[in-house]
Amino acid sequence: MGLTFVLATANAHKADEMRSVLAEVGIDVVARPVTVPDVAETSDTLEGNALLKAHAICGASGQPAIADDTGLFVEALGGEPGVHSARYAGPSAIDADNVRKLLSELSEVDRADRGAQFRTVIAVAYPDGSALTVEGSLDGWIVDEPRGERGFGYDPVFASAELGGRTLAEVTADEKNSVSHRARALAALATRLRS
Repeated sequence: MGLTFVLATANAHKADEMRSVLAEVGIDVVARPVTVPDVAETSDTLEGNALLKAHAICGASGQPAIADDTGLFVEALGGEPGVHSARYAGPSAIDADNVRKLLSELSEVDRADRGAQFRTVIAVAYPDGSALTVEGSLDGWIVDEPRGERGFGYDPVFASAELGGRTLAEVTADEKNSVSHRARALAALATRLRS
């Protein structure tokens, strides 16, 4: 395809995943300019936040930009942490803080009621002001305690039947990229861009 986009994310793990999946379909991505500050995620939807970031990076760089927003939606918590997943335990929370809070909130919830879904929305913004969004999801459940050494965020506590009951932190990068919410959104993006 020969397309190049600026990545909005400064998260190295997300950038690696996106670069790896998109490279397979001939899409090149370049890092966000270091002079561009973080974009405030003020929307109450994943789509809104992804669009905010994509338009901001596109505007700052003058190039087409790709941004994503991901949320973990837990049924027993009424869909929380959802759009607030990255800041679930507070504005300066790290991954371990968020996982601890999640497990604490679910400590009295039976395994059968721990259903969850990871959702990723990816937005692309162009210098002419146009934009598009795509979405990917992965169904699973929250385990009792972290398992696995790979991944990031909630990966150590999110298991899926599609992974044989393993968590996203227990599988290889290739296995994760074959079924993950982000990989599915990226595949949908590749399809849209090809058309």
